[in-house]
Amino acid sequence: MSNLVIVESPTKATPIKGYLGQGYKVVASWGHVRDLPKSSLGVDIENDFDAKYINIRGKGDLIKELKKEAKKANKVFLATDPDREGEAIAWHLATALELDPAKTKRVTFNEITKSAIKTAIKAPRDIDMDLVNSQQARRILDRIVGYKISPILWKSIKSGLSAGRVQSVATRIIVEREEEIRAFNPEEYWTIEALLLTEEKASFKAKYYGTGGKKAELKTEADAMAVYNAVDGKPFIVDSVKKAVRQKNPLPPFITSTMQQEASRKLGFQLQRIMKVAQELYEGINIGSKNGGVQGLITYMRTDSLRISAEAQAAAKDYIINTYGESYYPKTPRVYKTKAGAQDAHEAIRPSNVKLTPDMIKKYLSPDQYKLYRLIWSRFVASQMESASFDTVNASILATGHEFRASGSTLRFPGYLAIYEEVDADKDSTLPELYENQTLTAKEIKPEQHFTEPPPRYTEASLIKFLEEMGIGRPSTFASIVTTIIQRNYVKREAKVLKPTPLGEITNKLMMDSFSDIIDYKFTANLEDRLDSIENGEHSMLEVLSTFYDTFAKELNEAEKVLAAQKIEVPPEETDIVCELCGAKMIVKNGRFGKFAACPNYPECKNTKRIGKDGKAVESTEKEPPKKAGFACEVCGADMVIRSGRYGTFYACENYPKCKNTKRINKETGILCPDCGAKIITKNGRNNSFFYSCERYPDCQFSSWDMPTNEKCPDCGKMLFRKKGKNLLVCNDKSCGYKREDKEQENKDE
Repeated sequence: MSNLVIVESPTKATPIKGYLGQGYKVVASWGHVRDLPKSSLGVDIENDFDAKYINIRGKGDLIKELKKEAKKANKVFLATDPDREGEAIAWHLATALELDPAKTKRVTFNEITKSAIKTAIKAPRDIDMDLVNSQQARRILDRIVGYKISPILWKSIKSGLSAGRVQSVATRIIVEREEEIRAFNPEEYWTIEALLLTEEKASFKAKYYGTGGKKAELKTEADAMAVYNAVDGKPFIVDSVKKAVRQKNPLPPFITSTMQQEASRKLGFQLQRIMKVAQELYEGINIGSKNGGVQGLITYMRTDSLRISAEAQAAAKDYIINTYGESYYPKTPRVYKTKAGAQDAHEAIRPSNVKLTPDMIKKYLSPDQYKLYRLIWSRFVASQMESASFDTVNASILATGHEFRASGSTLRFPGYLAIYEEVDADKDSTLPELYENQTLTAKEIKPEQHFTEPPPRYTEASLIKFLEEMGIGRPSTFASIVTTIIQRNYVKREAKVLKPTPLGEITNKLMMDSFSDIIDYKFTANLEDRLDSIENGEHSMLEVLSTFYDTFAKELNEAEKVLAAQKIEVPPEETDIVCELCGAKMIVKNGRFGKFAACPNYPECKNTKRIGKDGKAVESTEKEPPKKAGFACEVCGADMVIRSGRYGTFYACENYPKCKNTKRINKETGILCPDCGAKIITKNGRNNSFFYSCERYPDCQFSSWDMPTNEKCPDCGKMLFRKKGKNLLVCNDKSCGYKREDKEQENKDE
């Protein structure tokens, strides 16, 4: 019997084929094979929102090959990702390949392990059209919003802009936070801290609380000095000491949003990077024959469920007891409640095999893979462990009726903290032995002035948290939401925070004035619930689309009338750089080589400065002497210097234009030669091209037009190369023939 299994990514194909063995052929669709056309709306609004799907350009040969394989097979298993998007891809495949429904089945698995794959193949089902229609509804909604509103933005602001249903809401959130910061007026307040000594000269700090058991606010210096004068030089008497044991419970295992937040905070990864690495861990990595070869290391990484399988819980229990002892495992297994509204289609994100500790397989993983796997693994194991406990002490101390308070805590039992350190974990802060009516001496009493701070700008992590709390978007869409608004220049990253650009603020104002319902928080969240209701079979796709379009069409017609003759000017982005020629603050401009700082008084003042990679303006090359290269020109003997051009930096003769000798700067790649272990560098090629070569050339003959990588072939262990101009990784050994797509498997929703 011949069976065909179609997956999305070729990376999955190798381990799945190994698990299924003879009788199964595993091939990849390389993602979607059909989509709405780019050149037109592709949705017939008048005829029940009929979607006009076409085969994606460049997928013709692949579709023909898949058709041929499907005709030869007795059964076809569509094994795309276990979510709405994967269900839609399976449906598009069945349609594009004209598959026979009688021999076509859908299979899903939450992890790429032998048991999960074999269990899935034994329990096939039909394509779930409720899931498909839920994805279709989202796709059609996003297409209608984008294709109907974008032309209005082109006419009113500038060409090339685009509007997105959820991305516009995210932009609004960031703009409104910026407006809060601008409108913020700092308020003065004071604190008083006393450094107290016991008779044994043990010291600790206590903070002023208030009087009569009520908290007092010190708003002015006069308030603070009144307290200071009242207690200065007076005895401090311990009024009460309360001791207790406090439990701190572990956090639940990761869902998509919490994984993104924690990886952003702890590892400093951006969202795209997090999801790219998580996809690699899920799809499978060769961890050596002793550890089982190629296998998926984590469960599916797009989930909002906290559910854990009984098998995974049992494996975690065995590991915890065998590694740490009985006392580190709770009396009953921990079960975490999934929040209302979650899809609960998959388990939480966890290691596929808890016995594969991060350090055990570290040498098989890239640095990013190791860091993220360690985070996921330790969070899961910690979530199943006993609570940490702390001895706490809280002391109330009086001085002439004014109350000061001090607290301390000491770790009593580490519990889950033995394996997982939280960002805000309690730190030991001990107090000396205190007792009631004990007299203390104030070594120092320190009043201090403060001012309230404006609300902080959003980071990627805090924006995701807010989106999740508001019910805007879903786990699979968070990364693409943030990435899109940055790519569209509505928002920019500054260090680790997100700030709106002038373009983002102008666009947001237009959207707020003309499409207030579309970017309303509750409206967007309710629409997400309606999409979920399609998946659950509660509403039809047509009902949801019709209800949405009734509201949208009214706002669209009104906006077209109001904005027809308007042209909104986008204010330039101002820098902190002052033009030394005329004293004006320089602004950011876009040129053929990227952003640069320019004087706003152009053409009267033509002063410009380059903007470096750090986003700060630097002096233009005309005003900075070029750096010496450290060697002489072989043509005329003058010094060679480093200059910049459209293709990057290069060496040039100092006597230019009399001497036009130039040389490309050979850059180190950070990759070692597979033949001799020396460094691989870039070298000049013809027609301003370059290639990769061993620095020991000609002693070592290694060279390649394709880019070498630090990745190893999972089949033979040789170096993988990235094909120039293609998203393809190929093995260095031509006899091996291994190749796979090198494309980020981000969420495909707009």
